[in-house]
Amino acid sequence: MKIAFVVFDKLTLLDLVGFYDPVTRLRTMGFLPELEWDICGLDKHVADDRGLWLRVSRVGESLSGYDVLFLPGGIGTRKLCSHRPFLDWLATGKNIPLKASVCTGALLLGAAGFLENRPATTHPRLLDELKAYGAHVSSARIVDGGDVVTAGGVSASLDLGLYIVERLAGENAMRRIATQMDYPYQPSPEMLLVCPA
Repeated sequence: MKIAFVVFDKLTLLDLVGFYDPVTRLRTMGFLPELEWDICGLDKHVADDRGLWLRVSRVGESLSGYDVLFLPGGIGTRKLCSHRPFLDWLATGKNIPLKASVCTGALLLGAAGFLENRPATTHPRLLDELKAYGAHVSSARIVDGGDVVTAGGVSASLDLGLYIVERLAGENAMRRIATQMDYPYQPSPEMLLVCPA
């Protein structure tokens, strides 16, 4: 299994790391030893919205060979929603079996055409913007639409990461990873909307 973590200038780092940490523990804790991942982007280096630099391991390569695509949010998404080269590159991942986003990463999924008539969420203040992409918008913290899973604002990244861990490797893996992280993850019907396609 291979995961593409998409990065771009002015992303919100916690969106990325909150998801990255629990999901990559699937390999480091032995649940999915074959798990691989790449940091993917269109530039060799990107900086988050406060100036912390990240190195990209796969620059401009097609996203078609991955099993999971993850998009963080951040102020940089606003410009990318109308940046044709970025959206065309993102569209190379249209057949990836599982796409996930946190916060305004959902706007990028929408701009790339992945949310038309699909359930989705984003930061609570930007739900109306998400509607513009044809999404069936929800205020739930995590919205599981089957092959597309979206989450709310920045702190939802940890919840989404653990939710995806459970989808990929089961509840036991999720519980053990949450315990190792010392994170009191308590999924509830109020935080999750499941609408399989």
